[in-house]
Amino acid sequence: LGFHVMKSLTKGGFPGKIIPINPGSKEIMGLKTFPSIAGFPYEIDLAIVVLPAKMVPAIFEECLTKGVKGIVLITAGFKEIDDPIGADLHEELAKIVNKPHVPVIGPNTFGMINLHGHLNASFTPEFSLLQKGGIGLVSQSGGMCHLISFMALRDGIGFSKIVGIGNRLNVDFAQMVDYLMQDPDTNVIAIYMEGVDNPKKLIDTAKSHGGKKPIIAYKTGLGDIGNRASRSHTGSIAGRGEIYAGAFRQAGILGLNSVEDLLDTAKALDVSPIPNAPRVAILSSQAGPGIAAADICQMSDLTIVSFNEETQKRINEILPPLALRTNPVDMGPAWYNSEALVGILDAVMQDENVEGILLFMMFASANVDSIKSLSFLLKNMKQKKPL
Repeated sequence: LGFHVMKSLTKGGFPGKIIPINPGSKEIMGLKTFPSIAGFPYEIDLAIVVLPAKMVPAIFEECLTKGVKGIVLITAGFKEIDDPIGADLHEELAKIVNKPHVPVIGPNTFGMINLHGHLNASFTPEFSLLQKGGIGLVSQSGGMCHLISFMALRDGIGFSKIVGIGNRLNVDFAQMVDYLMQDPDTNVIAIYMEGVDNPKKLIDTAKSHGGKKPIIAYKTGLGDIGNRASRSHTGSIAGRGEIYAGAFRQAGILGLNSVEDLLDTAKALDVSPIPNAPRVAILSSQAGPGIAAADICQMSDLTIVSFNEETQKRINEILPPLALRTNPVDMGPAWYNSEALVGILDAVMQDENVEGILLFMMFASANVDSIKSLSFLLKNMKQKKPL
């Protein structure tokens, strides 16, 4: 894994110094090595440790003596294994770093990535190709970091930070939420969680920021089998789903049910403004999808509002009486008329009763010109509402 971490660092465009520590080599990937951390003559911001578990305590002691400010511990073999030796090693590491409080990402992690800082401190060089964005991802599982990141590469979704907290030696979800809330590059915090050791701390941390940024979470390990697997995977006691659902509600965290939901919701919250209230309008190119959307909105506690008089007047002037002209709106009669579509959307965008819009539109050769007209409107509109 050390080779792949070095490849990630060197190929990722990190502008700072990268110093390989290896007593058996003079040079690695064109970079001069040092036999030990103590032998390096300058300050060290971050140490990335990829060594057998039994060697890690001594390396941690060296890091503290050197004044290292933070550690990424990729090594596995601690409390997640079914062996008291691993748990004892975990406790030994905690005692070493917690008194001076040196933050440690891991152990048993894929690493961490700062896209805006061009730092790929993971064992996956491909993730340097991810786009910069405003999603801060915190995952208990390195596998989920990989799955979500590969999906994001496919879909062109950008991140600010990706952090695999693994077994959470002294950096847990609460610390990461607190950090990302203050991170100027992060607009939305996305969490993959198997279990949490101190749920009250997470709830209190999320509540203390008062909804400054949205937090979304996908929680697994809800059944008996998943619970046992979580314990073996990251040393977590997953807990019952309804307890976590209640805790998420208290903390203002939106719970989701799949990786796809987590990524899609994160993307939407990153690129769109947050509505001030759950009042929505539904605009559909056909009546059926609009009615289906109305059902989903009501099941999701969204209010399908009435338009104000001015908005309703403008829609009535554009659409014939045979169409559904109240909310939800059937724009079918205007499907071939880009000017009419733009007029309806513009009217609803300016309606103070509406905080968010669901637009369902199918495009074919007959109405392809509408794409350009709608895009122009959205790029130039003054009303900033999620669409």
